[in-house]
Amino acid sequence: MLDVPQIAILETVLYGQDLKAIEKFYREHLGLEPFAVAEGRHVFYRLGGQMLLIFNPDATNVASGGASLPVPAHGASGSGHVCFRASALAIDQWREHLERGGVEIEADFSWPGGGRSIYFRDPAGNCLEFAEPRIWGMS
Repeated sequence: MLDVPQIAILETVLYGQDLKAIEKFYREHLGLEPFAVAEGRHVFYRLGGQMLLIFNPDATNVASGGASLPVPAHGASGSGHVCFRASALAIDQWREHLERGGVEIEADFSWPGGGRSIYFRDPAGNCLEFAEPRIWGMS
């Protein structure tokens, strides 16, 4: 075991080229308001004590340059995945809300070890999920 402080996820990153469609989807279907937007580069969302960052990979596949913000190049091709924590009741509510908004639910199932998940996609093709924490043995 390492003798260092416990770690936690601070940021989760997805990628999508049409950030206007991303922003509209996350606002209309998930009720999220952007925390920060840089036209053509990124849309950031605050979710409690964590951040969901959505970058345009075409804009971030080169280093930002400059000593004031020395962020290395990053990006991905293809769809990514993020799972949002939700109770069993909330998953029912999310499913109903998403379907009313015309969002296709790709899968809805109960895990063998307990807990339920629903899966759907954002406009960039990223796989989004709502799941009960107990799928990972968490409360």
